[in-house]
Amino acid sequence: MRITLTIDDDLAGLLKRRARELGVPFKDVVDLTLRAGLGEEAKAGRCPNRRPFRMRFGFRPGIDLDKLGQLADELEAEAYAAGQQ
Repeated sequence: MRITLTIDDDLAGLLKRRARELGVPFKDVVDLTLRAGLGEEAKAGRCPNRRPFRMRFGFRPGIDLDKLGQLADELEAEAYAAGQQ
């Protein structure tokens, strides 16, 4: 089925990078990702030579989550202060 949809730029970038890593067309990565998200990853796709992959979510090693929380707090405080003026 042919369909047009809008994907956020950051997600499109992740999907394109994954397609390059796997050496498969962008469409196949979108299909595989949707199947995985819907819990149907066991169904056969159209790409018989594809390698299995796992979507990794989270932060890269070395990222200090405490500092990210501090940054979020500071940004929230700035937004609150800007709204009070």
